[in-house]
Amino acid sequence: MVKIFVVSDTHGNIDEFIHFVKPLGKPDLIIHLGDYIEDSFAIEESLSVKTIKVKGNCDFFQKGIEEEIVLDIEGKKIFATHGHNYDVKMGILNIFYKAKKEKIDLVLYGHTHKPSIVSEEGITLLNPGSPSIPRGLNKKTFAIIDIGKKIDSKIIEIN
Repeated sequence: MVKIFVVSDTHGNIDEFIHFVKPLGKPDLIIHLGDYIEDSFAIEESLSVKTIKVKGNCDFFQKGIEEEIVLDIEGKKIFATHGHNYDVKMGILNIFYKAKKEKIDLVLYGHTHKPSIVSEEGITLLNPGSPSIPRGLNKKTFAIIDIGKKIDSKIIEIN
């Protein structure tokens, strides 16, 4: 079983997130989905956990970091992107069709600042929301994913 914390859209404010997750125990991996990608380096250092990074639409000056990545974890194919290139603020159809075409099991995306988990045709699409600038329900959030024979995911509210 692999435990992953997924966070997006931190926009320079990570103290509350770090303070909240430290008592939860160390995950095996953290995935930061962009928008203030500089935060991902500070999170990685503070929590001493390998952090996968993808660049968001606000990460203009970051060199050497991809806008999307495909990972294989425990035999599951995971697509991580910020989401802006798939117009996720208008809906998730574009990113869903990309996942379907590429035989992806789990899509991780951000950009909207709204937490969401949708499962369709064997594909899970997860947006962890934002731990610093939430939209929608105005709750600061991130996600925890457990990957083994199946994928279990949940949105966690930071109180």
